[in-house]
Amino acid sequence: MPDATLSPGPATCETLTADLCVVGGGMAGICAALAAARHGLKVVLVHDRAMLGGNASSEVRMWICGAHGRDAKETGLIEEILLLNLHRNRQLSYPLWDTVLFEAVCLHPGITAVLTCAVTDVEMAAPDRIAAVRAWHLTRQRWIRVEARMFADCSGDSVLRLSGAQTRWGREAKSEFGESLALDVADRKTMGNSILLQLREIDPIDHVPYERPPWVHDFPLDHHRMAKRGTNDNFWWLEIGGEDDTIGNADRTRDELYRMALGAWAFIKNHPDGRGRKWELEWIGALPGKRENIRYVGDHTMTQMDVESCGRFDDLVCHGGWSMDDHPPAAFLHRGDPTIFHPAPSPFGIPWRCLYSVNVQNLLCAGRNISTTHMAMSATRVMATCATMGQAIGTGAAIALRDGLTPREVGTQRLRELQATLLDDDQYLPGLRRPLSALARSARLLASRGDPAALRDGIDRRLGNEDHWWKAASGDWVEYRFDAPRDIGRVRIVCDTDLHKSRVLPCSVPLRRKVGGMPSGTPRDLRISGQHADGSWQDLATVAANHRRLITVPVAGAWQAIRLTVDATWGEAETAFFGFDVGQPSLEGPFEAAPWTSKPVTRTSGA
Repeated sequence: MPDATLSPGPATCETLTADLCVVGGGMAGICAALAAARHGLKVVLVHDRAMLGGNASSEVRMWICGAHGRDAKETGLIEEILLLNLHRNRQLSYPLWDTVLFEAVCLHPGITAVLTCAVTDVEMAAPDRIAAVRAWHLTRQRWIRVEARMFADCSGDSVLRLSGAQTRWGREAKSEFGESLALDVADRKTMGNSILLQLREIDPIDHVPYERPPWVHDFPLDHHRMAKRGTNDNFWWLEIGGEDDTIGNADRTRDELYRMALGAWAFIKNHPDGRGRKWELEWIGALPGKRENIRYVGDHTMTQMDVESCGRFDDLVCHGGWSMDDHPPAAFLHRGDPTIFHPAPSPFGIPWRCLYSVNVQNLLCAGRNISTTHMAMSATRVMATCATMGQAIGTGAAIALRDGLTPREVGTQRLRELQATLLDDDQYLPGLRRPLSALARSARLLASRGDPAALRDGIDRRLGNEDHWWKAASGDWVEYRFDAPRDIGRVRIVCDTDLHKSRVLPCSVPLRRKVGGMPSGTPRDLRISGQHADGSWQDLATVAANHRRLITVPVAGAWQAIRLTVDATWGEAETAFFGFDVGQPSLEGPFEAAPWTSKPVTRTSGA
């Protein structure tokens, strides 16, 4: 007889408490959880898959797209994570990428990550306030209940719409917002889902034809989509579901995508022109990547015109820069191009008012489900952009809960603090300079060579023809010198990490492939030293094998001068720094305008 003590009984319920509950562990949810935890919140992150990353995980393997152009590249937490991946994952392996995200989130103080756990219900404290969420843990086979003061829906599917939050689904009519690219008559159609493939290059002599199973689609050689496609692709255009319900009929969509994906592989591998002879199928996704379904309604609904006019909102807290990349709902069955790239500027701002619910007071959102029209969402939905939204709401949640405010009240009462904190955390906000500490503004700034003035101009990147950096070689130094010994508190450094270079993982595996590793011009080894009143120097901190763009170091005591010395780079003769500050940040300004260097984006690879 089996031991009754080991038999599973009725499902139990475990309750967790948090300041902030984040639902969804894609790039938006990851950055929301990290930002909130770093600003002192107790965070529970609930994610329905076994690994983090959402569409960027090894289950789906979509590249992390974002704003185009060196001047508009996302920084902050998403850059930190991508640099950590280059450092830890030199072979640019997707399974190792999963472990990088695990390290970044699951081992971070203040975050409890609950994976393979799907939210199924919401408890309301009042009609306009969430009290808790209830989720089923697949592997532990029990209910998990999370009580929190604030909630962030980063699920993409707007799971917390169960709260009664206002939402919208589908494509708007021109008459609703006046968008020239909108439909004459609104519908509930969306962009579809995709299953991706990855191919590995082999010696052609090892070619083995693929025997197509009878349930897999058989595409003719003159197929309108297949005939034009090669092997160096991630097959994002294998898309379906936009004319269906991508949530309610998810299984039907996935099954059809499987038939299409393996049919595409049969087309390539067995093609008479030999295009598939040197490739093998390395991997096929078991989970479709989603582009669109349900969006929340916030205090502002971002439109096509907001994107086209650069989103110059007073309350911008993050930015985009992807073109309006609108896929026809018929997707793979559509006879024309698989997507239409409508021009958009890079960068464009995204306002705080789009990142919280209009009618549920303690509900934030980040990702493809923010408050936009369909057309605006076609530009804001890509993952690096979503990550910056996540950092914004995690930071905003910390300010709100510290002061007992709603997200709406943060926008009216603490907006400048939110923006200054984001800038201090290296989130780029187009058109705004980062406020410096009074200590940094009043001190003398000296360097062993060159003019270091750009280090305190409040612009932590190159913009247009202006570099905004100080260049240094091994042994060079820069220092702040004070009129008398001063309490420093901290040192803040922003390094050059080659923002113009790609950070994406490969979509195919050629025999001669690129490897990761830190950008060769980034500083590797640094020293921070302090000068006593008697003129003697003391090393206060060392940074070895640096893999960060933003470095902050606490400094105790009073010092006559603080010096940063470069000891080594990751390979180049010179490195560069965009920022070097001392003292605590000025969270109330003064705010000064920075150049806005948006450039039009008219076409790119699909997503």
